[in-house]
Amino acid sequence: MQKLLHGLGSQSGRLALKKGVAASIEHSVALDGRQYNTVVDVGGNVGQFALFAREKYPHARVFSFEPLEDCWNTFASIFDQDERVQLFRCGIGTEDTEVVINVANANDSSSILPPAAMQIEAFGTTVSATKDIQLRRLASVLRTDQIIAPALLKIDVQGFELDVLKGSKELLSLFETVYVEASYVELYQGQALAGDVLEFMREHGFEIQGVYNQYQHHIKGALQADFLFKRRSTPQHAKN
Repeated sequence: MQKLLHGLGSQSGRLALKKGVAASIEHSVALDGRQYNTVVDVGGNVGQFALFAREKYPHARVFSFEPLEDCWNTFASIFDQDERVQLFRCGIGTEDTEVVINVANANDSSSILPPAAMQIEAFGTTVSATKDIQLRRLASVLRTDQIIAPALLKIDVQGFELDVLKGSKELLSLFETVYVEASYVELYQGQALAGDVLEFMREHGFEIQGVYNQYQHHIKGALQADFLFKRRSTPQHAKN
């Protein structure tokens, strides 16, 4: 109900609701009190986080990445009149290449990695198809002068988080905040876990600020959460 009422407050939100898409307001607590001029949204899906970002940071420029055609089409139809949202039909990884993605029965569970037993048990995820998608390094798509401080990097990519971070290394110094979903246990085969993500972030000058939206399985315990990182020193950013 909260998402429904929230969506009615803007033109994009009302259009999105007609398409069954609502802003991901569950991220409000984590990002409350912060302001950004740039939001980079890796794992855009059908535009849930972009809707949230446009409403929370109305003057920000949003760059979103979504490789799946059906999701991309829905996303694009919501924001095609919004000059502040730019959508790229690719994922982010360690190199510019083509890979196969596992398309899940729930599209927001689709991943380059196959679902592991815990993902199947906890979320009922099944693979309905496989598709070829494009991966790009972040610096292959965005220029440094497009990332105007303060900047937020959001990552929600179903087990592929560490690859996205490694593929964004050249530009990480431009972000004040990184907000990434990570797992405590293996939900996708061969994925990096939350500890690996925390170690990478520490090594690249970020410290943990908070843990949000933790998913608790009734038997297996905590499975995943959203981790908020803040840069320890002032980023070297483009001038506004």
